[in-house]
Amino acid sequence: MAFTLPHFDLDAFVRATLAEDLGPTGTDVTSQSVIPADVRFEGTMDSRDAIVVAGLPIAVAFFSSLDPAMEIDLLVEEGQQVAAGTELMRLRGDARAMLTAERSALNTVQHLSGIATLTRQYVDAISGTGCTLLDTRKTIPGLRLAQKYAVTVGGCHNHRIGLYDAFLIKENHIAACGGIALAVAKAREIAPEKRVELEVETLDELNQALDASVDVVMLDNFSPEDMNRLNQLNLGTTKVEVSGDITHEKVAGYLHSAVSYISSGSLTKHVQAVDLSMR
Repeated sequence: MAFTLPHFDLDAFVRATLAEDLGPTGTDVTSQSVIPADVRFEGTMDSRDAIVVAGLPIAVAFFSSLDPAMEIDLLVEEGQQVAAGTELMRLRGDARAMLTAERSALNTVQHLSGIATLTRQYVDAISGTGCTLLDTRKTIPGLRLAQKYAVTVGGCHNHRIGLYDAFLIKENHIAACGGIALAVAKAREIAPEKRVELEVETLDELNQALDASVDVVMLDNFSPEDMNRLNQLNLGTTKVEVSGDITHEKVAGYLHSAVSYISSGSLTKHVQAVDLSMR
């Protein structure tokens, strides 16, 4: 399966992950010692949980890097929702290579599928409302692009990828610049082509953001009751995003006709890996 993820260096990720496991000697001492060099295995990766699948192409890269001739059949597609006990892939190839790559491949798919599975719960909770679910930058260093890929597999959309592709003006930026209007004006002066989003914590700040005609205003830790205040405001062309401790159990309380986006750091921060196995 062809796999491309913009700006994600798959080969470098595979090399670094395997190097971490193989250490300074570059050796899987157990497999090298107890398995003859000419032994071939047939293996199956399956899920012990009901999951939304994410990360299988990356798992393929781990196995193929150690045995380019390994035969690998993917039995499900990325984003597919599968029941517990479902076989995800079958492999045939060098036994040592298969066992050496196994844990790195499983760890990656377990984590990314955990993200995709949790994300799908949020997406299902807001289905049909017209509201868009967004992720955040609350990711594990070095894994951001893979994690942001997994949320899209689960049905979410990416917020900004990093600090470079959109403005998100927060309280410390506002304090350093001297006010909301000045901060927005500076952003538009420096990069008029980029989206300007501003985070607010009070209704007064919200009104200032609307006066400044920001592209998106993020309501940080507003209560569901505060959503009713939006009926009294002229939002103009400004889109509204809500964020702050929004779990999939709470997300329905933040749905409002004026809310275009709901963002949650929990998608990548409060993730439990799913349970996979290889036989």
